[in-house]
Amino acid sequence: MTFSPWQSRRDEDTIRIPAIGLDLRVRLPNRVSDGTLEMIETINAPGYGPPLHRHPETEVFRVLKGRYLYQVGDRSFFAGEGDVISVPGGTAHAFVNVTDAPAEQLILILPGLDAAAFFPELGEVMEAGISAKDVLRRFCQRWNVEFLGPPLRKEA
Repeated sequence: MTFSPWQSRRDEDTIRIPAIGLDLRVRLPNRVSDGTLEMIETINAPGYGPPLHRHPETEVFRVLKGRYLYQVGDRSFFAGEGDVISVPGGTAHAFVNVTDAPAEQLILILPGLDAAAFFPELGEVMEAGISAKDVLRRFCQRWNVEFLGPPLRKEA
């Protein structure tokens, strides 16, 4: 494994996916780590989070601001500022911002998914809202991701 020197700046381009209330910045692209990991920073709007999904990559979340309800496998729990959550690759998971303000996370993805390509494409697929299942299925097959159910609800 080889890492290249890298500096991430706060004013980097933001990827926005309004259908799932997501603003995202790639903080460490996978090319810097020769594909070993990717680091992203997310801002989730109140009441928003991704649909229940799974993928082969492991994710490690650190809540920077706010509070989330997580579902990881069959387990549901709340996580707040400073908490770290690990989701092994292949495990179904989802989360939702349960506060009335934007919440933020720093996420490590191992091995590194090309988030700079994946998330803009997902945004295009979801441009008019969460797309029909067949459109999402075709997108997901290319990225080895499965959407398994709807997003969690804030009231859960």
